[in-house]
Amino acid sequence: MRLTGRTVQVIDGNFDRALRKFKKKIQTSGLLQDLKDREHYVKPTTQRKKDRNLAKNRWRKKLAEQALPKKLF
Repeated sequence: MRLTGRTVQVIDGNFDRALRKFKKKIQTSGLLQDLKDREHYVKPTTQRKKDRNLAKNRWRKKLAEQALPKKLF
C-alpha cells in the first residue's frame, strides 16, 4: 500500500520521532500557516497597511545594522 501526501511511518514504535517528522512536514508545507490566515477575514486595506508597516520595520532594522556605533565618550 502506497500512501501519498503528508504521511509519516512509525518505525519500531518510535512515536515521538514520527510526530516530530510530521510536524516538520506540516511546518515546511505551510499548511498550518494557511489555515491560520484563513481563520479570520482581513480587509485588503488592512492587509496593505500591515504589509507596509512590516516593510518599514525591515527598513529601519536594515538601517540600524548599517549605522556606525554611538560614541562612548
